[in-house]
Amino acid sequence: MNKHLQHTLAGALTLGLAGTAMAAGGDVGETAKQATNWTAIILFVAFVAGTLWITKWAAAKTRSAADFYTAGGGITGFQNGLAIAGDYMSAASFLGISASVMANGYDGLIYSIGFLVGWPILTFLLAERLRNLGKFTFADVAGYRFAQTPFRAFAASGTLVVVAFYLIAQMVGAGQLIKLLFGLDYWVAVVLVGALMMIYVLFGGMTATTWVQIIKAVMLLAGVSFMGFMIMARYGFSFEALFADGVRVRTEIASNSGKSPEEAAKLGLAIMGPGGFIKDPISAISFGMALMFGTLGLPHILMRFFTVPDAKEARKSVFWATTWIGYFYILIFIIGFGAITMVLTNPEMADTAKGVIKGGAGTANMAAVLVAKSVGGDVFYGFISAVAFATILAVVAGLTLSGASAVSHDLYATVFKQGKADNAAELKVSRITTICLGIVAVLLGIVFEKQNIAFMVSLAFAVAASANFPPLLLSVLWKDCTTKGAVIGGFLGLISSVGLTILSPSVWEATLGNPAGSAWFPYTSPALFSMAIGFGGVWLFSVLDKSGQAAKERAAFPAQQVRSETGLGASGASGH
Repeated sequence: MNKHLQHTLAGALTLGLAGTAMAAGGDVGETAKQATNWTAIILFVAFVAGTLWITKWAAAKTRSAADFYTAGGGITGFQNGLAIAGDYMSAASFLGISASVMANGYDGLIYSIGFLVGWPILTFLLAERLRNLGKFTFADVAGYRFAQTPFRAFAASGTLVVVAFYLIAQMVGAGQLIKLLFGLDYWVAVVLVGALMMIYVLFGGMTATTWVQIIKAVMLLAGVSFMGFMIMARYGFSFEALFADGVRVRTEIASNSGKSPEEAAKLGLAIMGPGGFIKDPISAISFGMALMFGTLGLPHILMRFFTVPDAKEARKSVFWATTWIGYFYILIFIIGFGAITMVLTNPEMADTAKGVIKGGAGTANMAAVLVAKSVGGDVFYGFISAVAFATILAVVAGLTLSGASAVSHDLYATVFKQGKADNAAELKVSRITTICLGIVAVLLGIVFEKQNIAFMVSLAFAVAASANFPPLLLSVLWKDCTTKGAVIGGFLGLISSVGLTILSPSVWEATLGNPAGSAWFPYTSPALFSMAIGFGGVWLFSVLDKSGQAAKERAAFPAQQVRSETGLGASGASGH
């Protein structure tokens, strides 16, 4: 059993480090297909049936492009806060971070807090301005006073790169989870997720996607609340008792693996302090910046601010999202420690985890699911399995919608049709794009089944922080920002973040198979460097731009500022 426990910890640690950001899977390899979990399937079918009914209801309300992209701006701040939380609490936030806490203890908490820190910045700097300046996409906001053709072309590129990396990761994660939990073949699971996501988005648009997110968020919050309550009840609601037991278990594992009593005690206590997660300070800062500022550039998160009626509701939605996400991550920390004391001390579960981890570190995600089995038996295990699948489904729907809006609204309506596209044509292009994105996501999900896809999600965050965030922030807050600066700086951030990630050890060595130590870029995340390149590019090329067009754009800043601060003229205007 002791060897099993070591394997379990090693696999969970791999996931904790590799499952960066919110992908459903980390280093996903071939996973063992489990016996069919009928409880999970019945609960999942019930969820799908309910959400398809919502899609039918939403389809009747989706008549215009505004209905399709933003639910007609009729979502309340509280509802939107839950939906944003639903978008953000993806499967690896639930499964990956709990496995990371099981492996790293306190470091896993630091990791999860990285996701949370971006929200106050979003609240105070951008939420209100997004709602006042934007209509359907973040390009409406960032490109408010800029030349539309070059800026929309850049914004659509940035959005589609982020969406593509995110989609692949979610689809591979979905396939592995369902194969593991429901006993279905991998390709069947991927096709199923793709088909359901296309139905939600095609027919129900943002209204259906929002309600799927809300229902999923409520189910997930209820599930983790029950798990957290049951774990704490076992320890008389004493955190001290829970942590002491976690340290005891880790000390025993170290002792049984041949460590001296002093070494074992030191290793046991290590889970209560930081330091084992990212080794060098530059990687730690860079990784933290990707998690914090990536949130402010994720197109599917930014898009949610256009679904509320006004800036006040936009602020309220960030407040509620921060509340739910913060609550969720506190519970994840408790569940991670519960995994140490329940999963690692249970021979049968340690065996299961070991068998799973053998197939690929991504499936060390089983930590939280095994805790669910410990506290609630097979029925609750089935419920959590269904929620995990529902989680991926909801996130994929939101991603697809943001990708479709980038193509139909930014490229087709604004660039190709010069803002003269009618509603019906724009909606048709959006639906065609949804089908294409769905097919591409399914095919890539199948192709990347055995690849390390963790870097794609960290790349999605790094790209969002380096390409989308600098032009968005500076165009809204800096009067001298120009089209040339925003486009060139944005593309520099995009290219550098993708390039440096490919040259980093996680891709160059781990994925492409080059020898250890041969990576051209030594750090785990490029954000510190690529964000600096993005911001520097926007500043430099804006300052150097002395054209007449640039002078007009600078002169238009006061009017933009008045609207962004007050919302005057924001109700139905397109923003130009």
